[in-house]
Amino acid sequence: MDRVDVLRATELLERIAAVRVVVVGDLMLDVYLRGGASRISPEAPVPVVRVRDEWQALGGAANVAANLAALGVSTTLVGVVGDDRAGDAFRDVAAREGIDVAGVMTAEGRPTTVKTRVLVGHQQVARYDREEEADLGEAGEALADRLEEVADVHAVVLEDYDKGVLVPGVIDAALDLARRRDLPVVVDPKARHFFDYRGCTVFKPNQPELAAALRAEIQPDHPDWMDRTRKHLECDNLLVTRGGEGMSLATGTGEFLRIPAVARSVYDVSGAGDTVTAVMAATLAAGGSVAEGAILATHAAGVEVGKAGVVTVAPEEIIDSVRRHLDVGSSE
Repeated sequence: MDRVDVLRATELLERIAAVRVVVVGDLMLDVYLRGGASRISPEAPVPVVRVRDEWQALGGAANVAANLAALGVSTTLVGVVGDDRAGDAFRDVAAREGIDVAGVMTAEGRPTTVKTRVLVGHQQVARYDREEEADLGEAGEALADRLEEVADVHAVVLEDYDKGVLVPGVIDAALDLARRRDLPVVVDPKARHFFDYRGCTVFKPNQPELAAALRAEIQPDHPDWMDRTRKHLECDNLLVTRGGEGMSLATGTGEFLRIPAVARSVYDVSGAGDTVTAVMAATLAAGGSVAEGAILATHAAGVEVGKAGVVTVAPEEIIDSVRRHLDVGSSE
């Protein structure tokens, strides 16, 4: 992990504050209800939670945008919400985060995706979802057209949660836009359109997703296997995230990196993948290499999983993590 020292990390994170990234994908509103539970319901064997706090946050592709905004990146969202109160709340939360929602369309007859979590203290005891997973119809064509209105960006993120927004027409439009403007594209795929991102800069599945898509045992510790898989997926670079085992990276130049996780403690893994996507895209937009993006993203994910809930990471926290691990390495 000596590829990025504190000076280089600081330089890249300062550059990141001057870039703009567009995030395309499934937008969600996360709702949190937190309280105490001192008794069991007489109606069913479940705790009765007396709600004391309620708040909202951005989820799905919008959480990637929130992570980018926390890094100082000017961020534009392209996606859909419903013509409902949750859609209005989504726009309000995004505005508070400083995210441009000019590319967010309202889809008639389609609800805003809302995930509501019930917490007792920091422990999640229930979650209920309201969503529509069918692929977009005519709205998908309009969304593809909306991409052409995005100007002056330095990178594109395609963030798929299998909620029907990243249909082939939208994917092709985003990849074509990136090719014409010579922009890096970072893809976080899901099952439905897993093999539709040919030509992207960084393809970033997690280990279970990759195994399920290939329907085979995967070998992310083997450079030759990683390179063959990268070529099979037709991506420039393949980055496999592996939870507590870190990441494996195979690049188009024949480089293989095995990057160990750096988390001091794991409190909550929610949102760690979105953090990795955001940091990788921001690093490439700022002129950094894929290897540098993967290393910085590993540090950012290590910070994120040490916090409760889906949260963002500040540049100073990434630099502190780089410094801390370099100090540990030098003392061994």
